[in-house]
Amino acid sequence: MFYTLRLNTSAILEKLHLCFTLYLIFVLPLWILKVLIMPDNNKIQIFVTGGTFDKEYNYITGQLYFKDTHLHQMFDRGRSTLDVDIKTLMMLDSLEMSEADREIIIYSCKKSEYDKIVLTHGTDTIVKTSSEIAKHNIPKTIVLTGAMIPYAFGTSSDGFFNLGAALAFAQTLPHGVYVAMNGRYYLWDKVKKNTKTGYFEAL
Repeated sequence: MFYTLRLNTSAILEKLHLCFTLYLIFVLPLWILKVLIMPDNNKIQIFVTGGTFDKEYNYITGQLYFKDTHLHQMFDRGRSTLDVDIKTLMMLDSLEMSEADREIIIYSCKKSEYDKIVLTHGTDTIVKTSSEIAKHNIPKTIVLTGAMIPYAFGTSSDGFFNLGAALAFAQTLPHGVYVAMNGRYYLWDKVKKNTKTGYFEAL
């Protein structure tokens, strides 16, 4: 009986050693790969490009100008618990945005390690930029949003509302390029800005 018990113990130890070896060979490397290399699928990339969204008001001259993005302040005020990575690519009026600037945006979207991207942008050419991004068939959910009134103007700004909507759409929509304005989302080729009303409309 003692011999049988000893034999069974030895067999169990051999099996445990085999399982541990298989774990080291197959499971552990995959876990390391996931932790160190693979992106966090819940994290949202935020790219800032300027636009009315981030303009400041000069109370002396009455002119609008750019200083720093308000995104960090907006996330704090909104008590957001989302995991985001905010990067400023440029601070431009979208009417002054060049093709080279759009190439920077496209390159940044491609290179981002996250598959959910929110892009703040001026409303005048937001549709044009969305169409340029869409040409590259980037396998990510990319949502462009902006504001008609600067965030610096306080509660009269639509920026806070549009940002919140864009973040929600980025987390729920399938891969593609979208414009999020006025509480709605539009596919990049199914939207236009009504310059008379200031609202975005479906085509």
